[in-house]
Amino acid sequence: MEANQVRQKFLEFFKSKDHEVVASAPMVIKNDPTLMFTNAGMNQFKDLFLGNSPIVHSRIADTQKCLRVSGKHNDLEEVGRDTYHHTMFEMLGNWSFGDYFKKEAIEWGWELLTDIYNIDKSRLYVTVFGGATDDGLPADEEAKSIWKKIVTEDKIIFGSKKDNFWEMGDTGPCGPCSEIHIDLRPESEIIQIPGKELVNKDHPQVIEIWNLVFIQYNRLSDGSLKELPARHVDTGMGFERLCRVIQGKSSNYDTDVFQPLILAIAKSSGINYGKDEKTDIAMRVIADHLRAIAFSTADGQLPSNTGAGYVIRRILRRAVRYGYSFLGFSEPFMCKIVPVLVKQLGNQFPELSSQEQLISKVIFEEETSFLRTLQTGLERIGKHIKATSNKVIAGEIVFELYDTYGFPPDLTSLIARENGFEIDQNGFQKALEEQKNRSRQAAKTETEDWVELCTAMHTEFLGYDTLEVEAKILKYRKIITKNKDLFQIVLDKTPFYAESGGQVGDAGLLVIGNENIPVIDTKKENNLTIHISPSIPSDPKAQVIAKVDDKKRKLTERNHTATHLLHFALREVLGKHVEQKGSLVGPDRLRFDFSHFQKVTDEEIAQVEKMVNELIATNISICEHRELPIAEAEKLGAIALFGEKYGDSVRVVGFGKSIELCGGTHVSSTATIGRVIVVSEGAIAAGIRRIEAITSETAEQYLKEKLQTLDEILALTKNPKEPAKAIQELIDQNTLMRKQIEDMLREKAGFLCESLEMQVERRGDINLLTAKISGSAQLAKDIAYAMKGRVGDLFFLIGHEEEGKAGLALWISETLVKSKNWNASAMIRDLAKHIQGGGGGQPFFASAGGKNPAGIDAALEAGRKIVK
Repeated sequence: MEANQVRQKFLEFFKSKDHEVVASAPMVIKNDPTLMFTNAGMNQFKDLFLGNSPIVHSRIADTQKCLRVSGKHNDLEEVGRDTYHHTMFEMLGNWSFGDYFKKEAIEWGWELLTDIYNIDKSRLYVTVFGGATDDGLPADEEAKSIWKKIVTEDKIIFGSKKDNFWEMGDTGPCGPCSEIHIDLRPESEIIQIPGKELVNKDHPQVIEIWNLVFIQYNRLSDGSLKELPARHVDTGMGFERLCRVIQGKSSNYDTDVFQPLILAIAKSSGINYGKDEKTDIAMRVIADHLRAIAFSTADGQLPSNTGAGYVIRRILRRAVRYGYSFLGFSEPFMCKIVPVLVKQLGNQFPELSSQEQLISKVIFEEETSFLRTLQTGLERIGKHIKATSNKVIAGEIVFELYDTYGFPPDLTSLIARENGFEIDQNGFQKALEEQKNRSRQAAKTETEDWVELCTAMHTEFLGYDTLEVEAKILKYRKIITKNKDLFQIVLDKTPFYAESGGQVGDAGLLVIGNENIPVIDTKKENNLTIHISPSIPSDPKAQVIAKVDDKKRKLTERNHTATHLLHFALREVLGKHVEQKGSLVGPDRLRFDFSHFQKVTDEEIAQVEKMVNELIATNISICEHRELPIAEAEKLGAIALFGEKYGDSVRVVGFGKSIELCGGTHVSSTATIGRVIVVSEGAIAAGIRRIEAITSETAEQYLKEKLQTLDEILALTKNPKEPAKAIQELIDQNTLMRKQIEDMLREKAGFLCESLEMQVERRGDINLLTAKISGSAQLAKDIAYAMKGRVGDLFFLIGHEEEGKAGLALWISETLVKSKNWNASAMIRDLAKHIQGGGGGQPFFASAGGKNPAGIDAALEAGRKIVK
């Protein structure tokens, strides 16, 4: 059975059991501060488990894109080395929200595996929760009794809390689970050791294939458990493992999920798969990592140096390193395999097909960049090896290569061993741990339990129609972040817009009588609207008046509507390939990221700006549909954004021909915006451009300042009739004068060289020269380079002072660099201490700057002592 059939049969089976089959949520998470990526099938339903959203479908089935590369769920180091770990994987799941519970989940799970997939029952084992004394929980006898009606008791194993009690995190919904395991060993091994003895023992052929979680508790911040008002089912079955079982393979990588990619890699490298363990691992790593990179890019997360983007960049660079080190790839190669992945999965995940060009472009640019970095890193390692005598590369150097150049420490270690060196692994780990601790402390947030005041759990948003409402506080909690005490407040009704879709959250006040409680921001967390405040009302149960900051909201609305018009105009001017890839809409500016594969010309920007301002002047009224079935929205031509998760009903916002799915707030008519001015355009990643623009009051102030600057320039240039021509003449004159000064300085350097040549002191086989001059760093460099042609075997240290600043320049003839193993860069760093500065350069020439001219003489004397 092919992989696509395996997936389809799962979804069809649960559809026959009255489950709503839903699409996978994006792999990149946007409204959950505890996660960067979807790492389990339940993530998109977290708000349902927490009771923050109403349940529309009580039974759901899906296949969810997941990524596990950091934190508690980190499989990165095992990927490619064993048979079943992956970074990106699909999680097949079925869900019950207050509907069926253990009996149906267990019976249907067994039916699907044994009747539909025809998996050998004799090879299956099941585990149930064996109880936990620390939580006062007994063994799950209910699950066991259900299983006893299906399998013999010797197939049932009690598991520990670690293996058979599932928790969302330190706090939140949790409950016992029942796992289904399979023994894939040959009969000869099964006879010797029964599979029951190897369940949950990390045996590569005795593996879990399905986890049935029965969510019935809520873990509080004090560690205690509280029964949930409704019980839920959350099951997860790894798609890749299931395919391995059904297709009778010994490794997930041998299934048709991975083989097309692996064979394409093998063909590109000219190395056969299955011949050598090192190259096999490299191919498996690349195949796995390519899937993770492609899906994250399609979902809107581009490689970067921070947050989720850094995770993706690390995965990509890890794959490039394997290709470079073990498969001989010195040019971009993963980008060429993207079409194979799209052919495999494009039907199930249409975002891959529609974003194929962008995915390939992003990967190509990242590969090109890191292949250059790899070479630089290799050169740096070579220099360290030459400069080190104790045969150990220091931990801080290994960390520098890792942190600055993205060089994995195992690659540094491999190169070191090839040269008879080793790395200081402990020193590296120490530096790495220090960095992690800094990051943890910077991001650390302490959260207390919710104080619940009302049973109602849902917030009604009224902010499209009003900026002030009477409300009640449903619950609140205290958080401590960056050593500041803040409170998160949830209301039953609110006019405050919570940050999402690029639009910043509202600010304002909660008014209770004469008490004004500031709301400094509004966020959305697991579909819960959270008002953030430095304090709470003295009487939290009192009626409050929630008032949005009117000015900030209106300015933000103008920028949001302008963003829609800008998107429309870009598609009209540049082409329909333009798609939004990110935005930031605040009261003072707007930022819009979009797909486009070349610089937007000044003429195109002018066209776009002109079109937007014409639309504004036309004073188009908003056309809004708040609860439109998504199929109807598609018929209207509304633009949806990849990487966003939409429900059955959506909000559509239109201004003339600009029609988008959008939950944000907007102006009632475009004339309110005033005007739009594009202030910058540039690339932020491969195939992604960014435009920043301003509107309304900010645009008026911008123009006022520009005109004021122009008036000042005209005054300075005596109000010429042609200001641009007059300024160009001044620039030309300045350029000519600079050239004349440079010629004079070179002539001066020549005169100085004649004088300096007579001061050269011979010490053995070395010509020593030190000198002190008044002048710039450039003059010192010119003199040093001039002297190299006059005197051989030269060690020349020159000190210079200009405008109260000190400098040093050191020239060492290349013959001395080689024969004495001298390094001007290393020497100048020590000498610069005398002038309270620092510097560097190359082995034959280096320079330094400092703030202590009085130390120049000491530096020169120290230089003379080097030459004995």
